[in-house]
Amino acid sequence: MTRPATHILRLLKWGRILARHGALRAIEADRNTPAQVKRLCRIARLGTIQPKSPDYAGAFRAIGPAAIKLGQTLATRPDIIGVEAAHNLLTLQDQLPPAPFESVFAEIDTSLNKPAAELFEYIDPIAVGAASIAQVHRARTTDGRDVAVKILRPGIREQFARDIETYEWAAAHLEALGGEAARLRPQLVIANLKRWTLRELDLRREAASASELKDAMVAVDGYIIPAIDWDRTSGRVLTLEWVDGIKIADLAALKDAGHDLKKLAEKLVLTFLRQAISEGYFHADMHQGNLFVRADGTIVAIDFGIMGRINRQARFWLAEILYGLTTGNYKRVAEIHFEAQYVPSYHNVDEFATALRAVGEPTRGKPVSELSVGQMLDSLFAITRDFDMQTQPHLLLLQKTMVMVEGIATSLNPGINMWDVAAPFVRDWIRGELGPEAMLADGIKKQADTLKMIPDIIRRLDEQLPRKGGAPEAPPLPHVELIWERRAGDGRRWWRYVLVAVVAAGIGAALMSNWG
Repeated sequence: MTRPATHILRLLKWGRILARHGALRAIEADRNTPAQVKRLCRIARLGTIQPKSPDYAGAFRAIGPAAIKLGQTLATRPDIIGVEAAHNLLTLQDQLPPAPFESVFAEIDTSLNKPAAELFEYIDPIAVGAASIAQVHRARTTDGRDVAVKILRPGIREQFARDIETYEWAAAHLEALGGEAARLRPQLVIANLKRWTLRELDLRREAASASELKDAMVAVDGYIIPAIDWDRTSGRVLTLEWVDGIKIADLAALKDAGHDLKKLAEKLVLTFLRQAISEGYFHADMHQGNLFVRADGTIVAIDFGIMGRINRQARFWLAEILYGLTTGNYKRVAEIHFEAQYVPSYHNVDEFATALRAVGEPTRGKPVSELSVGQMLDSLFAITRDFDMQTQPHLLLLQKTMVMVEGIATSLNPGINMWDVAAPFVRDWIRGELGPEAMLADGIKKQADTLKMIPDIIRRLDEQLPRKGGAPEAPPLPHVELIWERRAGDGRRWWRYVLVAVVAAGIGAALMSNWG
């Protein structure tokens, strides 16, 4: 168990890096920031010189790999960090210098069922990409196939475990302060980050995710997933077919190759909707570095460490919400929020519908380029606060991916109207799922399933009936002993931690002034 003093020292170290990038100023100025957090920010920035324009992405890159993942998560939470910080963090792509090839080759040589020389004819020592968790090398197998080999950075699992434990400690203390901090549920945000990261740190899980998505999207034209080489894949090494194509971020190259950027933008949006709404399983890391375009216009996706799932009921609600917003049916959108228990029942559904109308009407029918995203987000956050809506962690990945997809689609076609592209797909899906034939078939299936379940229902009724509400049950949170809850006999220890924090801040200030 890591001692509180260690967590405090880590947080002060990270806080000073944030301060040097100007990333604490907005936290201190926010009226919703607890007074205790503001005091810690002042300690952390003691003696630092802050730039006029904050660089949140630069700060998280400087802190390290786990912070990069945290920053990418917080990019979906402008309600926590503010609109300006969220937009800046959307640029945070975890591109880092690669680890030395010798250590990486050692991972390949010891992590597979045979020595590397028996599996690969050649491995390029120069990485084609290096991120916070892993790096990728081009290689050729002994049977003559060109492949990409992804390898975990040496020691990365241990580093993530240390950092996330401190995130958990800090989140528990922040949430215990109550008020706005409790409503935003930082502990669940970190719990989701931990779960996503653990998946990324097991490359067999990524291989399985890629294989599952490939099966789900096999009938979709113009979108493919590279095939996995299971014989050359383990928990630390992933081998898949090599992808030749133009990065979707390289607009000039796409134009020169004769691609229709507007069609690519529409295809990307519809592909995401197919994954999220039709399949309930989607690629949740669809940034520009993970998407390529082949010569025939096919979009190729890579990097499946982060995947999202939405259960069937939540997908119905999501589709109806999207369709209701596109058609202006705010009453139905409000009803869904109450049915899903996203809004507490003591609020009035008609009042909530009116609040949604205030946000939705100014955006309908306009291209993304004409919308004030910051103004719209401010209005949405005001609604969540006014109606006591808690954060829904199970939708965080969806929100993050929607923002990414919208950003890429807008870069390809600045005049795209996301609602107009989405509405026909969502309408047809709802009609297919909820139309007379679908409802009849679903009803017959439910009756047959119910008959089969009768004996078990009688025995375990409480466990078999589905729970009401759209959010899945929250995962268990780690127990964190709060500093101020220690026994009276340990009171002096609490002050020792405070003293450590102040002394560390003073030492840090002296060091920073010398370095400057």
